[in-house]
Amino acid sequence: MIADTPRTTGENPEHIRMLAGALGEFPPIVVHRQTMRVVDGLHRLRAAELRKQEFITARMFEGDEAEAFVLAVQANLAGGLPLSAADRKAATARIIASHPQWSDRLIASVTGLSAKTVAEVRRKHPAATTRRPDSRIGLDGRVRPADAGEKRRLASELILRNPELSLRQIAKAVGISPETARSVRSRLLCDEEPAGREPDDAGWTAEPPPRPGPDDPHTGTGPGQEPPDRAAVVQRLRTDPSLRYSESGRTLLRLMEAHALSGETWATLANCVPAHRRHTIASAAMEYARGWRAVAEQLARNTPHSV
Repeated sequence: MIADTPRTTGENPEHIRMLAGALGEFPPIVVHRQTMRVVDGLHRLRAAELRKQEFITARMFEGDEAEAFVLAVQANLAGGLPLSAADRKAATARIIASHPQWSDRLIASVTGLSAKTVAEVRRKHPAATTRRPDSRIGLDGRVRPADAGEKRRLASELILRNPELSLRQIAKAVGISPETARSVRSRLLCDEEPAGREPDDAGWTAEPPPRPGPDDPHTGTGPGQEPPDRAAVVQRLRTDPSLRYSESGRTLLRLMEAHALSGETWATLANCVPAHRRHTIASAAMEYARGWRAVAEQLARNTPHSV
């Protein structure tokens, strides 16, 4: 097989002829290095063959086959011949099987369907019953429990049995965030049900958005809150062709990956710095931090606001 395509009907001869008759060079196709299958650009390849071209520009994709398929779906939605609704549903079922830990909203952002439709496909798909992860990665890159209602119930029982426990102790014992533990405790004090909210279409109970902390109004990592899973965020960004296939995008991803460490890891690194080098490294770290802040402020200024 020359390509692993999300198109259930295969190649479109009319589209190939249209491309062959167009002027100019084709944009590079994308090829999975491990299998040498075409990830994106099969119609361009066929059109080049129809033109009797000996060569076509290609870019190599280094991920595994599941990642290559996700990229193929994203690329086909971004431009060219659109995927049909049936193609997108079939792609959704395949991504659910390969990435059961992805939330409905995250998969919807890849396949171009609504989160509600993704949830319906998940319920009908065999993977929904054979592979049910304890947590899911959301569209924001954060990891949340798949059954937050049950987690909240367990947290409420623990609070009632041990009211002296701290929020972090409760969160660690049950597997929720300290902010969710705070929400459960507050609802118990008000004599309300601990779940608080109905499950959303991603399959977990929606948690309130984090409140910004005093040090960084944009990240929401104030006292008592946990930061997003940075590694998960970077992993999701790595599937975006607009970042992966530009030099500046790859540089940014490498920098983000290098900095996607937990607070505990950063603390360990700091503790290992020899005393006579602490001032030098502290000064350098402050300079790097100023650079990242400048990037964050520039992105915040240039981000369009919803109306």
